[in-house]
Amino acid sequence: MMGCQTVPMQLFYDFCLDEHVPADHLLRGIDHHLDLDSVRAQLKPFYSSTGRPSVDPELMMRMLIIGYSMGIRSERRLCEEVHLNLAYRWFCRLGLDGKVPDHSSFSKNRHGRFRQSDILRHLFETVVERCLSQGLVGAEGFAVDASLIAADANKQRSVPGAEWEAKEDAGRSVQEYLAVLDDAAFGAASAVTPKFISRSDPAAQWTGAHKGHAFFAYATNYLIDTDHGVILDVEATRAIRQAEVGASRTMIDRTESRFGLKPGYLAADSAYGSADNLAWLVKERNIAPHIPVFDKSNRTDGTFSRSDFKWDGENDRYICPKGKELKQFHRTYQTPRSGITSEGTRLYRARNGDCNACELKQWCCPNTPARKVPRDLNEDARDVARAIAATPEYEHSRHRRKKVEMLFAHLKRILRMARLRLRGPCGARDEFLLAATAQNLRRLAKLRPQRRSYGVTAA
Repeated sequence: MMGCQTVPMQLFYDFCLDEHVPADHLLRGIDHHLDLDSVRAQLKPFYSSTGRPSVDPELMMRMLIIGYSMGIRSERRLCEEVHLNLAYRWFCRLGLDGKVPDHSSFSKNRHGRFRQSDILRHLFETVVERCLSQGLVGAEGFAVDASLIAADANKQRSVPGAEWEAKEDAGRSVQEYLAVLDDAAFGAASAVTPKFISRSDPAAQWTGAHKGHAFFAYATNYLIDTDHGVILDVEATRAIRQAEVGASRTMIDRTESRFGLKPGYLAADSAYGSADNLAWLVKERNIAPHIPVFDKSNRTDGTFSRSDFKWDGENDRYICPKGKELKQFHRTYQTPRSGITSEGTRLYRARNGDCNACELKQWCCPNTPARKVPRDLNEDARDVARAIAATPEYEHSRHRRKKVEMLFAHLKRILRMARLRLRGPCGARDEFLLAATAQNLRRLAKLRPQRRSYGVTAA
């Protein structure tokens, strides 16, 4: 016989919200590791002691964590989902009849007390401290990388960079752009005028780095521990290499200052392998660079490259394949010369007579009278990186470095952050901090699950 669904006619119900949330639900693991007491204390000075009670900041933080952990990109939809989903209500401590705040509350607090107190940075660091206490950070080695996230900007509403000018009644994102013109992560990263500037988000960088259609983007920079892929720091920058390399230094210094962590080595790709950056790691921070050297000295025309010349550091010279020496100066000048070029290199020259009489000239310098070999001022740091690249430890760190790329893939595909919702440098920073916090919390829930069982009743 066909059944028929009927509405139960009960006057009272015995309903326990906790029993209806599965024991293995992701939010149970996140809740086990989430501590917002310090967040409340951090925000307290930014609330008035009089007036009507505001929306509980802990409730807003929990809702934001749900949104970024579950890939809910719209705050309107987030409010709807929290209203309907029992697990979300349980995580937010709303019960069955708790009122969900309006979506506009998030915008008002984000542009106000959240940014004034830098609470999102504090929340992120609180979660990192939890990872440290759970033994998920070994600090043997760190990895750093950057990934482009499309900005909320349209090419059709942009102007050529040389024609852009700020208006007196400019919006918030324009004011934020003007405020970071001297910031090493944005305006001061490069003196080159962008090809296009977005009217709605001028800090977003016009880039074609993906080898396809160019677009406006920001770069999210991650510094991770290679043991378990915990994100130790995150920084928002322009989508250019100079800003990303500068961000890596900022994150290394901040991690050491904030948590007392200093890695034995740093793994990265060749974008971080410039001589200046390698010198900073080796000489100033005493960190082993597990980084491919950014080197354009190898020739492809069949002539000898710089690597074919042997360096003699004791006598400050190069030795060519025929055993002749290349020196900076072959005579003494009355006025001493530095020998440093505008590119920050020293030129080592062979004698014209040695090259003219050499049978290897056509494979060495066929179009010049004598061979010249440039050497960077920080070439000794590059030599350190080259020596490390020949070790088994380097090969091991190259595999572990892929964890940061996996985090970026997770960020875009699972957490659905392929495009930013918020505009301006502050908006990008807020989104990147919340996303990194969510990824660390998900990692904690997976690697350090809660052992206690839920919803078990005696028979």
